[in-house]
Parts: sequence; structure tokens; C-alpha cells
Amino acid sequence: MTTAFDPVDLPGLRLANRIAMAPMTRSRAAAGGLPTALTAAYYAQRASAGLIVTEGIQPSAVGQGYPDTPGLHTAGQIAAWRPVTDAVHAAGGRIFAQLMHTGRVGHPDLLPEGLVNVAPSAVAARGQVYTHQGPKDFVTPRELSEAEIHATLADFAAAARGAVEAGFDGVELHGANGYLIHQFLAPGSNRRTDGWGGSVAGRVRFAVAAVRAVAEAIGPGRTALRISPGNPLNDIEEPEPEPEYTALLDALEPLGLAYLHVMESADFRALTPVLRKRFGGAFVLNPATEGPTGPDALALIEDGSADLVAFGRLFLANPDLPARLRAGGPFNPADPATFYGGGAEGYTDYPTL
Repeated sequence: MTTAFDPVDLPGLRLANRIAMAPMTRSRAAAGGLPTALTAAYYAQRASAGLIVTEGIQPSAVGQGYPDTPGLHTAGQIAAWRPVTDAVHAAGGRIFAQLMHTGRVGHPDLLPEGLVNVAPSAVAARGQVYTHQGPKDFVTPRELSEAEIHATLADFAAAARGAVEAGFDGVELHGANGYLIHQFLAPGSNRRTDGWGGSVAGRVRFAVAAVRAVAEAIGPGRTALRISPGNPLNDIEEPEPEPEYTALLDALEPLGLAYLHVMESADFRALTPVLRKRFGGAFVLNPATEGPTGPDALALIEDGSADLVAFGRLFLANPDLPARLRAGGPFNPADPATFYGGGAEGYTDYPTL
């Protein structure tokens, strides 16, 4: 029987175990979107994960949706990530950069002067985002033109090349949680009538194009995608997600990607085994649970539901999570007050066994 502590192979890359660190925004980047020495310490502490997926990293200036998040679109940002990847590799870990363009999620106050939030359609999300001036309502985004769509795809590819230059083992495109790729997939946020919307094939087109652009830039074996079918986060409306996501996987299957990362929705759990069967590569699952993903999720490896299981909050608070899972605990509790912003407290000061 396969267990979570057995190694697993991605294309050209062996992982020591099947326990993944899920991407988690921590909002601790320095001015200019630069990771810091604390960033390197944070990820190196968690290098016993089979795979680390970083916090969302914006592939362009307009892709930023939250305060103090890091980027991978300037030479300075690329150089600043190198000590992070070096630290993880020195500790024996593997790390993928998650590229996250937030699209309509965010606010112009978080962007350089003159830029505004963009999206597939000029449809505002209901809700608010935190800015340095406090919470503000989401604004109506500007609809991307055909030329801007192609420029955005080029931004993803350029950021992926920057990630490889910075020493990352690969790139995960964030196509979940209501951000730009997800906005194209969902009929509630994509109301286009051109070739980038208006049908299942149209709504899937941007996600496929983004993955292909990155795969062509750095190789499909270094390219992955995260999806969250039916997840309503950030005002996403996907009442019947199966047609889009089965069409998406059919289009991606020939590429030979590193893995597919599914953030499961409690309302559409029946779709997970359908996607598992449809995708021939490594399947990473962040399961739908009543609370944070816990030790019980290891059974998903044993019963074949997934090749890797991604842990979020539990990994945030337990740097040596694989050892704790093997020992059956104990587990440090996470402190929500220190999730976003700040310094070492609640970031690099959680104790190990």
C-alpha cells in the first residue's frame, strides 16, 4: 500500500514524500515586491515537505491584488528569490513558484499609478479587499482587449522563465479561488461573446493558453495548474462546473504537466474522482474539510484518491509537519492574528519537535 511517506516522481523530479505545502499568502514582501531573508528562513524550515508551493506571486505589476505580496516580473525580484530557493534546496526540499494574477480581485490603490484592475469582463466582484488605507470595495475592472490578453499570456511566460532563473523547480499557475484564470473559466465573471468566452470552449481557452505559454517557456514537466471547480470564493459563480473542467483537462492532458492541484469544493466533491480519472499525471488534492486539512487526509493517498495531499494552515504552524504526521502529533495551533503582514512572529517562530 502506498503511503504519504513514500516518494513520488514528477517529470524529471523525485519528491521525498507525498505531503505538499499548499500556497498561502503571507503579505510579508519588502518594498518592490521583494522576498526577504525571513522568506528564505520560512520556506527552508518547511523543506521536509515533498513539495512546497509558494504564496501567490504576481507575474506583472497589474496582477497584484493584496498588500506586500512578492513578484517575479523584475530583475530585482528574480534575484531576491534566489536565496529562497537556495535555502530550500540546501535543506533537501523542492519548491514551485505559484504565479497568481488576481484580475478583478484587488484595488487600484495597490497598483502603480495609472494602472487599474483588469478582468475578462467589466463585472465587479462583490466584497472588499484590505489595502494600506483599510478595507475597500472591489472596483469594476476594465475588460481586457484581445491584445492585452496576449500580453498577459506573455507576462505569465516571462515570469515562469524568471522563476527558473531564480532556481525554482517549477511553476504552478493559480487557476483557482476567483483569480484571473478562474474568472475566465466561470460564466458569472466571463461574459465575453468573442473567442475568449460565450461557450465552454471559449471560457476554457485562456486557462489552456496560459498553461501552454508557460509550458513552452520552461517545459511541461516544470508546469502545473491549480483549480477549484465550483469554489465561490471572491464572488465566483460556477453553478455547473463539470463541463468546463473536463474540457480543460482534455485540452491539457497531451501536454504532460508536472501535476494538477485541485482545491476541492464541498458542494462538488463528486467531481474530484472524475478529474482524478481524467488527468493522467500526478494529482495533488487539497480536500474539502470542515476545518483545516488534518492527519485524516493522509488516507487519501492510501486509497488512491490522490498522489499528494496539500496542507495549508497545519503546515503554516508546524514547520516539520511530515515528522509530526508520522509521529501522530502533537501539532502547534495556528495564530490567525499573525497570518498576514508583520515580521517573524507567527512566521518563522513556530517550534519544531
